[in-house]
Amino acid sequence: MPSLRQILLFALALLGLAITWSYYRFELDRIAEIREQIVKSEAVLKEKRDSVRDYKEKVEFYKTQEGVEHLAREQYNLIGNGERVILLKSPDADPEY
Repeated sequence: MPSLRQILLFALALLGLAITWSYYRFELDRIAEIREQIVKSEAVLKEKRDSVRDYKEKVEFYKTQEGVEHLAREQYNLIGNGERVILLKSPDADPEY
């Protein structure tokens, strides 16, 4: 028959093992969570880099004469020197004078 001291030591050893195992599982779960966050953050970072690259391309385009003309035509409905505006009306449109 094991003595009370042996039973107590065995119980403490099992308790220590259970605590160690639960802490280990907790840390593994935490590591998995952090890895998921890293993957998500890397995806966001890639989107942001692509966005920055697109904006840089737009800035470079609008620094050129062609870009300025494009902006003037699209946003301000301006025309260049020597250009003519031709207005087309559809036959079923109501005249708005």
